[in-house]
Amino acid sequence: MSTNSPMDVLVIGAGPSALSIAAALGQEKLKVGLLSLNDPSDPWPYTYGIWGEEVDELGFENLLKHRWSNTVSFLGEGSTDKNSPDNQATRHNRDYGLFDKKKLQEHWLNQCKDTSVNLFRGKANKFEINKVNSTVITSDGKSLTSKLIVDATGYDPVFLSVPNDGEIAVQTCYGIVGEFSEPPVEKGQFVLMDYRCDHLNKNEKKEPPTFLYAMDMGNGKFFLEETSLGLAPPVELETLKKRLKSRLKHREIEILKIDHEEHGVFLPMNIPIPDLNQSILGFGGAAGMVHPASGYLVGSLLRRAPSLAKEIANAIKDKSNTPSEIARIGWQTLWPKELRRKQALYQFGLEKLMRFKEGQLRYFFKSFFGLSNNQWYKFLTNTLTLKELVNAMWTMFKQAPMNVKWGLMEMKGRELKLLWNFLKPSV
Repeated sequence: MSTNSPMDVLVIGAGPSALSIAAALGQEKLKVGLLSLNDPSDPWPYTYGIWGEEVDELGFENLLKHRWSNTVSFLGEGSTDKNSPDNQATRHNRDYGLFDKKKLQEHWLNQCKDTSVNLFRGKANKFEINKVNSTVITSDGKSLTSKLIVDATGYDPVFLSVPNDGEIAVQTCYGIVGEFSEPPVEKGQFVLMDYRCDHLNKNEKKEPPTFLYAMDMGNGKFFLEETSLGLAPPVELETLKKRLKSRLKHREIEILKIDHEEHGVFLPMNIPIPDLNQSILGFGGAAGMVHPASGYLVGSLLRRAPSLAKEIANAIKDKSNTPSEIARIGWQTLWPKELRRKQALYQFGLEKLMRFKEGQLRYFFKSFFGLSNNQWYKFLTNTLTLKELVNAMWTMFKQAPMNVKWGLMEMKGRELKLLWNFLKPSV
């Protein structure tokens, strides 16, 4: 049973990726549908960060809930002596912000409403594609027909074909928002990474390293999150919870009140790029767009959704294009050769970091933030050209200490394959 006249694009999903591309397609005056199992206005569970310059350039600074100028990391081993070099902050000299999740969500929902994006509720069950249209059949038998299907259902996509390249590295986090017996970070401070490990015993230091991501939220509230950068298998949540409590106890800080607890943020970091020859298009986490080195995604959604939507609109206007040809144009726009080569380099770097011991990892990040401010910022936002990325990585390698150099040169696991993907990216 068909529930609608044919649309131009049907987007599947209800999260940031789905809303961002649906809104952008609507602004291109396309007839767009959004199919989701849940209500797209349901609150999002996680926080989303972005660098100040990036959000300013995109023109979305009004969507931030918090913004910090005092941004630092702690990359020493730590010491009971507060004046010790191992307790000194690495200053980033860049603003960092957290989105107001509700405002960001409403921004995209309002764009969808203003451009008459049709909302459908249901579970996508299967799809059919011919030379004229694409059809999604829901679990209750309803059919939704469009020229193009966009799968934006996240890291475990409902329809997209994604190659199996081995274990997925997962970033895990355990966080709390609350009040403490004394400030766990300075007033008005944002801590990107606190790798100090003096609260761990000898055996714990041999385990996979974790760091504290923390910020002053104002009004006596602080957000603390113990984080594992990305591992396969991932660090258990109970381990993260235990380490956060141990970190606070070592600094003689007590938790007075917990307002919110984040259990189990599982962020896949090295998702393979999907098959670029398939007849449906992906976007966001489903399309492997998460930054393998940082886990960032929202900045990329804001930056890339409008340009992708424009190319899709142009492809649909050409009536001779089949759904498969429209999808191919979309994939070429989303994953051009240079971006695929860059992704292989980022994943190569993550593969190295997954095996680094605690000391190696701290020295690695000291070298990384020893790059020029512009280099490391553009590295984390994926805005370096391929040539600039290679130059930044070479510069960092030259100035890294020997234990990091050896770790970067040692080839194990998937490194050789990733280097080959850099040299000869798959089509």
